[in-house]
Amino acid sequence: MLKTRSRCNLACTYCYVYAMADQGWRGQPAAMTAATATRAAQRIAEHAAAHALTRVDLVLHGGEPLLAAPADLAAPVRAVRAALAATAPHTRVTATVQTNGTLLTRGRLTALASAGIRVGVSLDGGLPAHNARRVDHTGRPGFGAAARGLRLLARHPDSYAGVLCVVDLDQDPVETYESLLAFAPPALGLLLPLANWSAPPPGHHPGRTPYADWLLAVFERWWHDGARRTRIRLFEEIIALLLGLPTTETLGLAPAATAVIETDGSIEQADSLKSAYEGAAATGMALDTHSFDQLLDHPGFAARQLGRDALAPACRGCELVQVCGGGHYPHRYRAGEGFRQPSVYCADLQVLIRHVATALRRAADVPRAADLPRAADVPRAADLPRAPDVPRAADLPRAPDVPRAADVGHRPTAAVRPPAAAS
Repeated sequence: MLKTRSRCNLACTYCYVYAMADQGWRGQPAAMTAATATRAAQRIAEHAAAHALTRVDLVLHGGEPLLAAPADLAAPVRAVRAALAATAPHTRVTATVQTNGTLLTRGRLTALASAGIRVGVSLDGGLPAHNARRVDHTGRPGFGAAARGLRLLARHPDSYAGVLCVVDLDQDPVETYESLLAFAPPALGLLLPLANWSAPPPGHHPGRTPYADWLLAVFERWWHDGARRTRIRLFEEIIALLLGLPTTETLGLAPAATAVIETDGSIEQADSLKSAYEGAAATGMALDTHSFDQLLDHPGFAARQLGRDALAPACRGCELVQVCGGGHYPHRYRAGEGFRQPSVYCADLQVLIRHVATALRRAADVPRAADLPRAADVPRAADLPRAPDVPRAADLPRAPDVPRAADVGHRPTAAVRPPAAAS
């Protein structure tokens, strides 16, 4: 993840970069320089060559990365591709920019498309009322400009990565989902608000599962729709994990695999950790002095490579651990105790996963083991009735002698009439 811009033209009231525990953005340069982008490209190529990576996924992030001029938007991605071509030519690059959509123009979209960079947009729903928290620095709503950008993007499906939406309990879930479909997103990311045990999410009460209730209302509409109008990443990840397939680091036990490069060239862990406490994502490393292999050895990063062993005892013994994976790492934090806790959304995740598992089982309609015949009930081959004896060819009756054509007397043939014309 390349933080190409550390500032934003919006001031969303729930933003983890600007409105939560970590305020490190204040000390960052406003923009990543070309020299820093080139150094990042060299480190990426070095790592790809050392580990024979088949693919590198780049995300241009911020702040708001579209604050850059159209001509400069793709420069970091081109630098990475050039470095890989020289050092690791078999490594493929995918690239996405994550934006609030307000600055999307034809010129910017053309520049991104020409570099093979797809566009993901953050939005809280498809109606103005859903986006009351997404305002600019004067308090004016950003929805109108974002909607214009999304309508433009929808006309270029090859460039459209999807929409990210943070769950808001104050909004009707089905209305939110249906309104977002109006922008024809190929995929939706429904995100639980970044929260933890020391800063719980809105509506959090023991014994209640409001976030599961919200998400399941969307799931039911999505699952039973006659046509799949979009992909919903959270639901698809749960289904994949239930089927034993690997997925991302948000759920499941996959190791952390995201490095963040800030505008000053510092190397950090996933920026969602900034929601926990000041400096939670910091490593003390920088592009000029450290490699990505050294990042893998950082205690905070290494803790996220341990899978089940890094989880709280209650999580390690849970039957859902392969799917839940303890929940998203930032959601586990408790001040003074660190991240070795169950997710603050634990109860919600249990209800959500069990519901999806039930829907998947019903759709598959696979008989339970108890319903399958026992081995003792299956007849042996020796007990099966034999097929009836098939006579040999020599025992078959001969066909009666057929006279030769020369022996057949001449007979007059009937006149052949042309077929009637078709009506």
